[in-house]
Amino acid sequence: MNVKIIVLLIMFCVSSFAQSAGSYYNPKDDQFRLLGLKRAKELFESSRAEFERQKQLKEKGMISNREFDKAQSSFADAEVNYQQALLAVLFEKQYISVIEAMKYQSKDGQKRVRLKLANTSGGGAEFKKLINIDDDLFRSLQPEVINNVYVSILNSENAIISQPYEAKVEQIIYGKPVNIDFALLQDLDAVTVNIIYGNGTQRAPKIFLQKDASENKVVLQSEQFSQEVDLGKSANYGLSLELFSGSENTYKLEVVNLPREINSNFIDQQSKARLSQFKFNETSQTRRAALQVFLPDRPTENVRIDEKITFYVLAVPVDKIGSTKFDNRTFTENEIVKLGFGFAKLELVPRGIGKIKVKAPQLFYSVLPGETIETQMQIENEGTRRLDNIEFEIDLPLNWNKKIEPQIVESLGIRNEKTVEFYFYPPEDVSVGKYEIRVRTTSLSDNQLIKAEDKTITVEIKQEANVFGTLLIILLILGLVAGIVIFGIKLARK
Repeated sequence: MNVKIIVLLIMFCVSSFAQSAGSYYNPKDDQFRLLGLKRAKELFESSRAEFERQKQLKEKGMISNREFDKAQSSFADAEVNYQQALLAVLFEKQYISVIEAMKYQSKDGQKRVRLKLANTSGGGAEFKKLINIDDDLFRSLQPEVINNVYVSILNSENAIISQPYEAKVEQIIYGKPVNIDFALLQDLDAVTVNIIYGNGTQRAPKIFLQKDASENKVVLQSEQFSQEVDLGKSANYGLSLELFSGSENTYKLEVVNLPREINSNFIDQQSKARLSQFKFNETSQTRRAALQVFLPDRPTENVRIDEKITFYVLAVPVDKIGSTKFDNRTFTENEIVKLGFGFAKLELVPRGIGKIKVKAPQLFYSVLPGETIETQMQIENEGTRRLDNIEFEIDLPLNWNKKIEPQIVESLGIRNEKTVEFYFYPPEDVSVGKYEIRVRTTSLSDNQLIKAEDKTITVEIKQEANVFGTLLIILLILGLVAGIVIFGIKLARK
């Protein structure tokens, strides 16, 4: 049967019995339980001594049965009253306190929390020492032990963010705190420690985590630690900086192993101002910054397409800035670790993309029917990656034909050019007028479709000239002019 139910029944029976039999029960004992237990113990010991004395007198025939029964009844009342007070103190509300909540980072970079829990319940060694109890009932109930303690860590939305999700402690003994270590699934500075123990008692204090100052460093983390960036573009690495130090609070950020062709600077994510040094204060031990890197427009010996670049960001205490030289030196990861500074390992993969530029020296042609239109176009790769399979799609007028040499340009390197010849053939019965020919140029670059600006060629088909008609017109004009001249001369003579 549940112990609490037994206690309640005993207390109820004792209270009823005490009120009806005129016991030593005092209502103030419910408020001052330790003093009530001490008084009940003294009355119990006094009644027991009196009962033993009356028992000896009864055996000698010096008192009546009635007097003996009265002494026995008084002793029984005192015993029950003492047990009631003892149980009331033993099962006073149990209490578990969070003595310490320390946040730290493990060697593999995982954020962890170390909790220290203590049994701070009443009914332990304090009242045992106060009233010098040495009772079989007291020892059997183990008042200094809280059994079956379940602990988990929650965020502000009451979701469990600890690993393991819930830890069980078989028992916590008074005066012997226990430590529990959790991995944090969500990096927070303030959490709720959910504690369930005893017969369902629950506590959920919200606490601000202490920082383990023994590391004496700044822990850096970046969610976008590996990025792919096109040449000529920039990348932004968001950095979270968390102080684990008890002595130093001013630091400088340094970048190592980044090629000289790549420029970089640190900025504050809120103000967007450039950072040289930063300082933590008592109210804020977490800062956010960003590292900006700017890639060159073209590949270099140290910046190659699709080749990963590994570099590091270090948080160096200001008093150690001059002791370590970072310029023009390449560090191994072991050397970085031995420096003892907080660092973040970052990766950058330079990427390129092709860009087609089509140059046409002439886009207007005037020809007679039956003539072939010949033109050239220069294809140039203005991008940062090789172009593959450059093709040309021609929109021709009806019944026109074409020829392209070469039909497909298999590849075109960065800054390279290629001349392509185009031949257009109008039909024999082409009508006089203007016609448009559209040239579309496409290619692949790293399996991405690249398109160039379309070019439109205008072709004017002229009408063939009639020689005899033209001569006749000229003769008529000359005859008309001669007639006017002769007529003018004759008119002048008159």
